[in-house]
Amino acid sequence: MTKRLIAYFSMEIALAPEIPTYSGGLGVLAGDTVNSAADLRVPMVAMTLLYRRGYFRQRLEPDGTQREEPVAWAVERLLKAVPQRTTVTLEGRTVHVRAWRFDVTGLGGHTVPVYFLDTDVPENGEPDRGLTHTLYGGDGRYRLCQEVILGIGGVRMLRELGYRHVERFHMNEGHAGLLTLELLDEEMKRYSRWSASDEDLERVRERCVFTTHTPVPAGHDQFPLELAKQVLPDRAEMFSRSDVFCCNGTLNLTYLALSLSRYVNGVAKKHGEVSQSMFAAYEIDAITNGVHVARWTSRPFQDLFTRYIPGWLEDNLSLRGALSIPPQEIWDAHLAAKSQLLEEVNRRTGLGMTAETLTLGFARRVAAYKRADLLFHDPERLQRIASQLGPLQIVYAGKAHPVDEQAKGLIKQIFEAKVRLGGTVKIAYLEDYNTELARLLTAGVDVWLNTPKPPLEASGTSGMKAALNGVPSLSILDGWWVEGHIEGVTGWSIGEPAGATESNDDRSPRDAASLYDKLEHAVLPLFTRDRPKFIDVMRHAIALNGSFFNTQRMMQEYVLKAYFR
Repeated sequence: MTKRLIAYFSMEIALAPEIPTYSGGLGVLAGDTVNSAADLRVPMVAMTLLYRRGYFRQRLEPDGTQREEPVAWAVERLLKAVPQRTTVTLEGRTVHVRAWRFDVTGLGGHTVPVYFLDTDVPENGEPDRGLTHTLYGGDGRYRLCQEVILGIGGVRMLRELGYRHVERFHMNEGHAGLLTLELLDEEMKRYSRWSASDEDLERVRERCVFTTHTPVPAGHDQFPLELAKQVLPDRAEMFSRSDVFCCNGTLNLTYLALSLSRYVNGVAKKHGEVSQSMFAAYEIDAITNGVHVARWTSRPFQDLFTRYIPGWLEDNLSLRGALSIPPQEIWDAHLAAKSQLLEEVNRRTGLGMTAETLTLGFARRVAAYKRADLLFHDPERLQRIASQLGPLQIVYAGKAHPVDEQAKGLIKQIFEAKVRLGGTVKIAYLEDYNTELARLLTAGVDVWLNTPKPPLEASGTSGMKAALNGVPSLSILDGWWVEGHIEGVTGWSIGEPAGATESNDDRSPRDAASLYDKLEHAVLPLFTRDRPKFIDVMRHAIALNGSFFNTQRMMQEYVLKAYFR
């Protein structure tokens, strides 16, 4: 096996629509990361869990009530079983783990293997067989058991597969933090020690990289210490080290990963600042997320770039050359992508959306802080804008976590707004959001809307995908948009910049007013009355943002800053 190898651990990885082992942005980023590693010939192996029931299939009632259904998919057809096995100990029981392999092949033929860990084997009892069935399902005990399988079982499986010389272990969020315990065990065995020394801790720290994605303390993975001792009774002595495990009677996997990583980063410059303020005792850098250009550029724009920017797939920075593409050809490619989206929208909804109408897109995991309902804060003003400046249509998509009732309520509110606004503003909410639908949406709308409550957006990547397809953003100044925004050039901002900590002040009325102002005085007039200028914004979205906010650049930063430094 390659000696200078990177092992990339992620709770979820989105590799293909027919492999539903992801819930949202974290998994999509992981899939894009692995694809760019393959393109750049980075020696990497990836580890995740096999979710036989996927995340869930979303069904929406006529009033917007979300129903969840298990997802059936052909594991045996899409993945290849490997013969190696390993075990983990959970609550004193031996749990057997097998793995399935999926190869991600890059532009030059280099392969990154992705291994999916699976406990659904005859040697396990029924409860243990179900531990890898559902992504983010079950209670705290279920989740902790899954994270033991990913972290501890993942390292053990790597060893069984022959990966003995791993240079760095990259934890994509804290779910994989328990891999550090297995690495500590290996160090203790190597030196015949019964407990971990400071030297052991330092040797593990030198081999680990941690990327944090969550900008609020409550969002970090933590479990009651008593539960941790029940699930991992043989680690009870280790849990007493508050300098490593922290905090107030909990096993906090974020602090574990922070304590035992040589390099820690947030996923945007702003998020790095927010994370540094939360975890002041640790040095936290920032590597801004990106998206995989080949996966997220629509066919019409792929063909256009190939004609005008030879080698754009191999050198994403060359997309700066989009400024030299004739404006009409940019618009023609956009209309082709928009037609594909609206054909699907109209097939599903019968709304009769038209290509001539300004179309806003809003699609992402549904959560309260993302404020999907901000656009409807003042429905009368929205109606007035649409009536006076030209029609408006909006396409929504996104899943709420099955136990997040507040998020489910947001979906219902959008359905209520659809009825309240009547025919003045057409609203479609497309069910069962996945990567296939995301590709249609990010390429086919005219403007990408993003309205999180700052500073709660770590990065966000949907606007990056849109930019590749010449779709400018209308967004709150948070996450990646702080870096990608040039007013009236790459898109438009909503509201004022926020500080590094969350304010108790309800800024929604002000943000909504700013959103309406931008629609009324900038976006709609440009789209309806000054098409050349609107196309100029589209070209700059590609040239400035598409060329930079990609995982090719992101992976190069990881290589230079985190992996081989």
